[in-house]
Amino acid sequence: MRKRLVIGTAAAVVVALVVGGLLWWRNHDRTDLQRATSMAPPDAERLSWTDWTAVRRAVGVSTTADSPVSDLNRMLTKGYDADLTSTSALVQSAPVLQEKYGFSPASADWELFSQSTQGAVVMIHLPDGTDFGGIGDDLASIGYTRPSSDTGVWRGGEDLLNSIGPDLTPELQYVAIDSDDGLVLTSDNEGYLSQAVDELHGDGASDELDEVIDASGEPLSASIYSGDYTCSALAMSHADPSEQQAADQLLADAGDVNPISSFAMSVQPDRHVRVVMAFETDDQAKTNADTRLTLARGPAPGQGGTFGDRFSVKSATASGKLVTMDLIPRRDAYVLSDLGSGPVLFATC
Repeated sequence: MRKRLVIGTAAAVVVALVVGGLLWWRNHDRTDLQRATSMAPPDAERLSWTDWTAVRRAVGVSTTADSPVSDLNRMLTKGYDADLTSTSALVQSAPVLQEKYGFSPASADWELFSQSTQGAVVMIHLPDGTDFGGIGDDLASIGYTRPSSDTGVWRGGEDLLNSIGPDLTPELQYVAIDSDDGLVLTSDNEGYLSQAVDELHGDGASDELDEVIDASGEPLSASIYSGDYTCSALAMSHADPSEQQAADQLLADAGDVNPISSFAMSVQPDRHVRVVMAFETDDQAKTNADTRLTLARGPAPGQGGTFGDRFSVKSATASGKLVTMDLIPRRDAYVLSDLGSGPVLFATC
């Protein structure tokens, strides 16, 4: 009996090691963006990614949790000028975060802002060695109510934010700390935040977003949308009637355009902007590689001027169900922030 127990225990240990090894390899082989979105709420329709480590490196400003606010502001200004920070939910709140919360874009590795019809969550990953207990003490000192468990929700609220400092985003009303995963999560909805913490190791963002996420590589910043969000929030229907008429004529001249299943626009390490559009079939992707290239080289109704004022198109290729465009921004053009909100002809459905 003892021998069987030893053998059974050894087998269990081997299985645990194998599973642990596979999980480690799967994580090791992922980009930070893939790891982050794998922990996002499964109902997320809009994901906004900012790789703060890469942004600080790109603008040549090194900051830490102990840096003065002046250095943080210099980094944020340079990041804004380089069109690298429009995806962040924390920029406006950053000075107060740096002074009072113990974390901010000055020290964060990355930030993922997830939004759905049910709620929104900001996920901030902090570097190894971060004193998460100290962050908890900071939260308590400025008025948040400490939760009964280590991963519970710290309760704040609108009135508390108003008492802490100006310009704080409502997404900071409630906070959760997950030191095991190196995360701080915030939201304006206590229940949704608690649910997001419970689902950190679930399925992550929906499968329809996976293809465009994987094809986006390791961007400095990115906007990622579901097909429904793309077609409803960013459609030409939000433009003025005259602009819609102009868009209709452009579409008629360009040829067939199909609805997008999912969409990602990102700033790459070489500062090019990558657009990835997913379609229902390979044939649709082939067709849209041509028609959307034509549109991307023409006028920009709903935004003014032409797309050529903003960027040149280096390439537009179809691979499977994906169309990928490589855009080279013009000097002083804000391609990601400009095309990531408001009427977007790329999103024509």
